[in-house]
Amino acid sequence: MQALIWIGAAMTLAGLAGIVWCIVTVSQARRRKLDDEAMKATLRRVVAVNLGAFALSALGLGAVVAALLLG
Repeated sequence: MQALIWIGAAMTLAGLAGIVWCIVTVSQARRRKLDDEAMKATLRRVVAVNLGAFALSALGLGAVVAALLLG
């Protein structure tokens, strides 16, 4: 169970890193004042990464909780 806790924690941290990347990318795009098409393309990519990062964080937290309950 110890390994599952560490794997879940690593997944959660990777998801949080993805969320931070999304925040930084959108703030940089807003600072550059992109035109509509370029902003839409950037936001499409960021939304996909953001959903994946949240899912990874949730799965990691679920793994940690499961390991704590089973262990």
